[in-house]
Amino acid sequence: MPQVLEFKLPDLGEGLTEAEIVRWLVEVGDVVAIDQPVVEVETAKAMVEVPCPYGGVVTARFGEEGKELPVGAPLLTVAVGTVEPSGPQALNGAGSGTGSGAGARAAVADPEPSGSGNVLVGYGTGAPPVRRRRVRPEGLSAPLASATAPVVPPAAATDSARAVDDVRGPVPVVSPLVRKLARQHDLDLRKLAGSGPDGLILRADVESAIRSVESAASVGATGAAPAVTLGAAARSAGERVPLRGVRGAVADKLARSRREIPDATCWVDADATELMAARAAMNGAGGPKVSVLALLARICTAALARYPELNSTVDLEAREIVRLPEVHLGFAAQTERGLVVPVVRDARTRNAESIGAEIARLTEAARTGTLKPAELTGGTFTLNNYGVFGVDGSTPIINHPEAAMLGVGRIIPKPWVHEGELAVRRVVQLSLTFDHRVCDGGTAGGFLRYVADCVEQPAVLLRTL
Repeated sequence: MPQVLEFKLPDLGEGLTEAEIVRWLVEVGDVVAIDQPVVEVETAKAMVEVPCPYGGVVTARFGEEGKELPVGAPLLTVAVGTVEPSGPQALNGAGSGTGSGAGARAAVADPEPSGSGNVLVGYGTGAPPVRRRRVRPEGLSAPLASATAPVVPPAAATDSARAVDDVRGPVPVVSPLVRKLARQHDLDLRKLAGSGPDGLILRADVESAIRSVESAASVGATGAAPAVTLGAAARSAGERVPLRGVRGAVADKLARSRREIPDATCWVDADATELMAARAAMNGAGGPKVSVLALLARICTAALARYPELNSTVDLEAREIVRLPEVHLGFAAQTERGLVVPVVRDARTRNAESIGAEIARLTEAARTGTLKPAELTGGTFTLNNYGVFGVDGSTPIINHPEAAMLGVGRIIPKPWVHEGELAVRRVVQLSLTFDHRVCDGGTAGGFLRYVADCVEQPAVLLRTL
């Protein structure tokens, strides 16, 4: 007699209370193995594949793609017991990645409802996730069919599976973010030509299609139906965009920062000519390339060692300033999902090369939406390079609950008085926004001046190493 177990959306950690279903990885009737990913969800921190701790047959799914669920809400139900997929092909498919067909049978027919023992806290289970081919058994026994959980009728399940295959099978799209953008604008991906390798449909292809349809709609219909259509919500002037996911988390954090932190900003122009020359010399010596951001990050860690007041947080309940022993350096990264702030752990113990390698790894993970929640939290100081957007200055908003953020503008040639004469030098504007509760202007100014001195004369930094 099979037992139907309910799998609920687990606690994703880091204070996250809900997640949006991006993509189901299994269908009703599929056989799943223990710790097999069953759904891809998007939290305010990252994209996460959620593994199921039970092995058996999926009898029901709860929530459509695009729906937001709270932690603890049912995700799916799995029949665990004597039900086995019929036919050697089903056994082989279910056993893919887990061993032989007998191993798959054990995962389904185990008389005791067993789980992985691993509790998901935003990072998946202990074993690396293995994508398995979806398997649909040819028939289900009577006890399973009479399970109390809702079961999709065979015809409906077949139609649903066919619809999924029609959209996901032949369409060359890898990124779930591209699929989501297409869904939001009612675009038929099958009618788009991808510009990526082997016809891969990229975000730029979807955005181009959206612009084309909007342009066609603005000049009126020509009598021929467009190849792709936009939803009425996207065409209307009063479109409403939900503040959820990454955008919602950013909005909440920025609003809280403004409410709680009495911030102040100071700035200075610095001659970065020598810093750029030092970087060129370092990169010309061979080995991994060092970025400007990595050098600035290393300068920040040295400055924080001299001015630890800015590597702190405020405990409002205890009315205490908590100076933090470690420097976990966040850096702002703009992605398709919005602004995120990955964190370089233990930045004070790293050299410029190590910091640069970690920044590169985290940036790539941010662009692909694979950052883990732990890689987006726990920062103690943030570096924001808005110069990449072609601007010189800004007044950064502190990344709550941190105490300060350093903003860096573009580095461009400007007239500058150098050694008593007018010359063209590489100049950058540095801005420091700080929590006035943790220090006064003298400390903030000293920090910023030290950073500027290191930018202008990198040899200054050598004295602190």
